[in-house]
Amino acid sequence: MIGTGTIGEPLIGLLADFRKELGIEEITFSKKTPLLTDRTKVWDLTRRDAKLCAEKDKWKKFQELEMEPTYEYEEGIRRASVVIDCTPSGTGLDNKKKFYEKVKNPVGFIAQGSEFGFGTIYAHGINDSVFSERHRFVQVASCNTHNIAAIIKTLAFEGGMSRLREGRFVCMRRASDLSEEKGFTASPQVDKHAYGRFGTHHARDAHALFQTIGCELNIFSSSIKIPTQYMHSMWFSLELYGAVTQEEVLARIKANPLIAVTYKDQTGLVFSFGRDHGHYGRILNQTTIALPTLSVRNPGEIVGFSFTPQDGNSLLSSVAATEHLLYPGEWEEKMRCLHPFLFREV
Repeated sequence: MIGTGTIGEPLIGLLADFRKELGIEEITFSKKTPLLTDRTKVWDLTRRDAKLCAEKDKWKKFQELEMEPTYEYEEGIRRASVVIDCTPSGTGLDNKKKFYEKVKNPVGFIAQGSEFGFGTIYAHGINDSVFSERHRFVQVASCNTHNIAAIIKTLAFEGGMSRLREGRFVCMRRASDLSEEKGFTASPQVDKHAYGRFGTHHARDAHALFQTIGCELNIFSSSIKIPTQYMHSMWFSLELYGAVTQEEVLARIKANPLIAVTYKDQTGLVFSFGRDHGHYGRILNQTTIALPTLSVRNPGEIVGFSFTPQDGNSLLSSVAATEHLLYPGEWEEKMRCLHPFLFREV
């Protein structure tokens, strides 16, 4: 594991806690900079039997701060069967060129949603079929892309075929993660439509995700950052070919175990549920649909709001990608240990 930030830290913990069930022999994680403020985090991860990797010239400083590395940074990469890169945007692509393409042992490298172009884009429950072929470099889609894709796949697909005429999405992003010290915004801040016919990168990434299963979708997204640290939320409109009823929509949602529903009208209430009942604060569902907002009109348009469960969906897909690479024929069975953190209702 490279990086111990917003996604890296909970992912290391998740893999460590279910190491035996997932068939993982050893968890290693790397840190570039020895910081006193990170010491308690490192202590907890090593207590859960994850092993610290660091560059050799920084070992003394780590040890002075009472953090004991087990492996040198590059040695940790060479020893790994799967490397998951959770570093800031752009660093994963740099690491790919600098290290990953030159290392022979790992069967796969996984990067997070900000690393578009790192490898085959993936989201659990959307395009698991891509692993029927060997993919050494995989990009796990962003949490909001997971939300968009789960709603499209659940509500606009029938018999494996798309019925989507047009999809529009407005992503209302939290200003910053709880663990972040910078980046908070005091007022709503809109994002540019910088990606042509897709608007923001969320629709572009969802489009690329469905391309891997042979679908070309007409989708457009906008995004706005709002002053909250709880969760992302999203408004969606799916215009289908042919009519659909409210009852059919509800039945499709109910049939997807990766989607949760809620009757609550605030992200803070859903976030609180995750804090109290999830794995270290995270529920792992792809999205949580606010049922009171769900509406069918025109008569083939589905409109509603959904909440993105922090980064839990990216964590689930990162574990699923790891299991695909390690146990191609057994990955579904291995993933059952995480089912308690997939909720039907929040």
